[in-house]
Amino acid sequence: MKTNGRVCVKHRLERHPRGLTPYQRYGHSAVVHEGNIYIWGGRNDRFVCNQLFCFNCDTRQWSCPKVTGQIPEARDGHSACVHEGRMYIFGGYIDEETQFTQDVYALDLTTFHWSYIETWGEPPSYRDFHTANIINGRMFVWGGRGDESTLYHSGSEVYCPDLVYLDLKHFKWVRPNTSGLIPIGRRSHSAFVYQDCLYIFGGYNGLVEEHYNDIYRYCTRSQEWSQVKPHGPAPTKRRRQSCIVNGDTLIMFGGSSPLSALDKESQEQILLSRPYLSPINNTDRPNDPMFGESNLIDNDDLHVLDFSPSLRTLALVIYNRTLALVAVIKYNLNTKCLPRQLLHEVRAMSTANSVRSSSKTG
Repeated sequence: MKTNGRVCVKHRLERHPRGLTPYQRYGHSAVVHEGNIYIWGGRNDRFVCNQLFCFNCDTRQWSCPKVTGQIPEARDGHSACVHEGRMYIFGGYIDEETQFTQDVYALDLTTFHWSYIETWGEPPSYRDFHTANIINGRMFVWGGRGDESTLYHSGSEVYCPDLVYLDLKHFKWVRPNTSGLIPIGRRSHSAFVYQDCLYIFGGYNGLVEEHYNDIYRYCTRSQEWSQVKPHGPAPTKRRRQSCIVNGDTLIMFGGSSPLSALDKESQEQILLSRPYLSPINNTDRPNDPMFGESNLIDNDDLHVLDFSPSLRTLALVIYNRTLALVAVIKYNLNTKCLPRQLLHEVRAMSTANSVRSSSKTG
């Protein structure tokens, strides 16, 4: 099938015996290693899982590799990342014990043998829905949701903004002395690595009841945080989105946004289709339609952030911006709400100048 000159291919997944395909879940982890996607953990309203699933990207088939060793307890909200052929998982919430954890396990992705990792130093606090990323042999852990009772979920949430990394050579936890503009703690955010820097996008903080669409960068060399302000229209505030880096490009998809992040027309349409409200437990605003788990909108949009835009990309951005400014001038649109820089450009384009050609040469 061809669409706009492009060939669209729909892959058909092979049917397998019951149990080889993961059931629907959330709070799981997914990593890529040598052409395979490994999914572990997660839960739904009925089950919590500690079975390993593998999706082969070449054959497009699911399998359940047989694992040995010290298999971690079933959990959700943990993190997983790959370093030198081993998948490291950290933290999460163990449903059977109804408690958070701060342990580390490693799975050899060749032998499929699990090992419990003995670490030393002060580990990150108990938490779930944090992120972990590998940079130069270090596993950087940031964000997530904890509890004042540390181990158990009492409802008194804690959102720690401290950055901690695990030296994967000596298995020592280290707390770098960071500086700069440190982002507020949050959970269900995205974290990704570009040129040895750690980036944080989006997420949610339950204490201030706020979703985010900001981007922060942590430089591992200077140990400094800074906020990044990209050009172009930003995604709506959200959590639970997926972000991957491919070359110099970040690709972001999905996530959940509150009604308050949408424009007024979209809010009205959603409220008409949702006659019943189911606010989040313990919310102090149970009748506010902008709050409550049932009022989160699942996004299906895709956004691309170009870290190193080409001349063609920059030209297209400038071209589209110029068209917009021309429309403002042509239709005499109200410019009161325009940013100062755009207002300056409109005036420059619409005001007669006194530049004349010179009769002198040389």
